[in-house]
Amino acid sequence: MDTAALLASVLELPLREGAARFADAGIPVFPCKSAEKRPLTEHGFHDATSDIEQIGLWWTRWPDANIGMPTGTRSGLEVVDIDVHGRVRGFGPFELARREGLVDRWQVLVKTASGGMHAYYPADPHRPQPSWQAARSGIDFRGEGGYVIVPPSRVMFEGNRSTYELIGVGRAGAVPIDAVALRQFLDPKPTPPIIAPPNAPRVVDTDRIAAWLATRVEGERNAALYWAACRLAENGIPDANARAVLGPAAAHIGLHQAEILTTIRSAYRTAVAATPPFRTSATGPSMKGRVIS
Repeated sequence: MDTAALLASVLELPLREGAARFADAGIPVFPCKSAEKRPLTEHGFHDATSDIEQIGLWWTRWPDANIGMPTGTRSGLEVVDIDVHGRVRGFGPFELARREGLVDRWQVLVKTASGGMHAYYPADPHRPQPSWQAARSGIDFRGEGGYVIVPPSRVMFEGNRSTYELIGVGRAGAVPIDAVALRQFLDPKPTPPIIAPPNAPRVVDTDRIAAWLATRVEGERNAALYWAACRLAENGIPDANARAVLGPAAAHIGLHQAEILTTIRSAYRTAVAATPPFRTSATGPSMKGRVIS
């Protein structure tokens, strides 16, 4: 299935014809409320079908219905949804994930009604991946149990009906993404506290802490930098090294240099005074990985 060609072919079609075009390609779809994302059928995306007769009946009844597509193994497509709402903008974290090689092999990119973006990837039929949200990063993953609105649908946003538009085609060789690795990168899970025995080497993954810091959004940036600096201080990392590692990540999320230096100094004063040696905390990203001698 050529996803790019399919999406390009439906952009100017009426909604009923667009739905039929997806069905012809073997992709199940279902109707959603006009100018909205809410399903019109009783069981939502579970009712999705590629049966042309059923699609004709639906769009005869609801001619202005938007087109919903279940994600995952049913459609053969998974979607990374980059959100833009309020102070949360998912484009920055998505770019960081792209640089890590986690999301760079997409099939197509679609602009959403809110100004966000859907990145489409082929689904691996032998590895179903459930949908999830990384709300603080402004990124959702749509796999099993999820669905997206597809072109040529239009959704009401800020008083206007905005269309879903094809804005980019990936290079040849699109591949499924590792949704588990992506989620861990965007929203690292804490590990249990580690109390190292006397004379044990100090363990802290400074690069991972910096990568986590670079995904924080406005409203949590200072607290995140303070937390990260405390972890490095607790593990005996010199403050100059902390500034070198955390400074670029903090600047990337919009903190000013004076603010960065003040926060790191404050964290070092607090952590060094309050924390026993050879202890790591566990309220942020994973600490395992690097041995600091």
